[in-house]
Amino acid sequence: MKVCVVGGGPAGMMAAIHAKELGHDVTLFEKMNMLGKKLLITGKGRCNITCSLPIEKFIENTPGNGVFLYSAFHQYTNKDILSFLKREGLEVKEERGNRIFPVTDRSQDVLQCFQKRLQELHINVQFNSKVEELLVENDTIIGVKVNGKKVLADAVILATGGKSYPGTGSTGDGYLLVEELGHTITKIAPSLVPLEIKEKSICQNLQGLSLKNVQIQMIDKDKKKLIYEDFGEMLFTHFGVSGPIILSASAHLLRYPSMEEKQKQGSIQLVIDFKPALTVEKLNLRILRDFEALKNKEFKNSLAGLLPHKLINTVIERTQISKEKQVNSITKEERQRLVQTLKQFTLTISGFRPIEEAIITAGGVSIKEINPKTMESKRIKNLYFAGEVMDVDAYTGGFNLQIAYSTGYVAGKVGSV
Repeated sequence: MKVCVVGGGPAGMMAAIHAKELGHDVTLFEKMNMLGKKLLITGKGRCNITCSLPIEKFIENTPGNGVFLYSAFHQYTNKDILSFLKREGLEVKEERGNRIFPVTDRSQDVLQCFQKRLQELHINVQFNSKVEELLVENDTIIGVKVNGKKVLADAVILATGGKSYPGTGSTGDGYLLVEELGHTITKIAPSLVPLEIKEKSICQNLQGLSLKNVQIQMIDKDKKKLIYEDFGEMLFTHFGVSGPIILSASAHLLRYPSMEEKQKQGSIQLVIDFKPALTVEKLNLRILRDFEALKNKEFKNSLAGLLPHKLINTVIERTQISKEKQVNSITKEERQRLVQTLKQFTLTISGFRPIEEAIITAGGVSIKEINPKTMESKRIKNLYFAGEVMDVDAYTGGFNLQIAYSTGYVAGKVGSV
């Protein structure tokens, strides 16, 4: 079969590789001047390749239609992608949270493995080639229109990505291409995206502060309901908060009923526990010991052993204790306020950052119109989908890249049972 793959990200590259390995004549069209541009920025340029958890856990970590991916995850697992990379000469390492990275800490080395395999298979890769139309006759794909020219094909695999990070080529082209053919595109929204905070002055004061071992809770204060909780790393920015646990929280908040209205009302709270390893009682005892050792110091000079320097003034302001007050004159009630501030530092979520800043796009081609075992369209014969163009998305931790590999591999089977 003659197969056209549209999009040169990890899903498209995997689809092209597997289709060629099965003996198909493959052409890969990429509208940018290079492959894998978005892959290069994943994991802060280090590329969180996948996760070491059992493949069954991947569905639990995919809030965006994880069950749909059951077959794809089992047809091409996390072990399979690591075996592929090892064959191409890349060694990997495991870090906190079951995250897998290249030992070199360079996403470029992951991309080179894909490029090397594409070259070994002599796959025809066409750069600066924008697919403008999918050609269909009698509800069957017959080719694509690229840069104004028709290219005939027996099958087309659409791996154009979502709308996040448009500078990498993900501009939502694929949605328009298949919408014209009658496919349903579900609501497009940012996922794995930083959050904006109402108390902007606090965040601006803390801008750049990274906290590695904190506990967060997202709470609907009107319903007194816990929406989401997590432990790990977060970051303060000029507009609010970011970092791995915040990004994963955003994927959860996105699906919370009436989220938009609740944001406007200011009823979604972020509650941060700066000292999750200590109970309230143990934290109180720790502070008592510190205060005893520093009893003749001013309050503002007593927290250096407990908190990062950048956080001290903000915490003091929240406690409403005078900075200049001597430690030995701080009352039990004031000390309790300090403990509460450290264990329940509360901010108000005011919104999501724009989709252009999101790592992943939620929404896309409706999974109801895609065969989960083959990734083939239920509407157009021999049209297949791979990766983020579909309405699938997961938390941080390598799950989204695994979706790309797994769906790309399955789509690459084009026509196989």
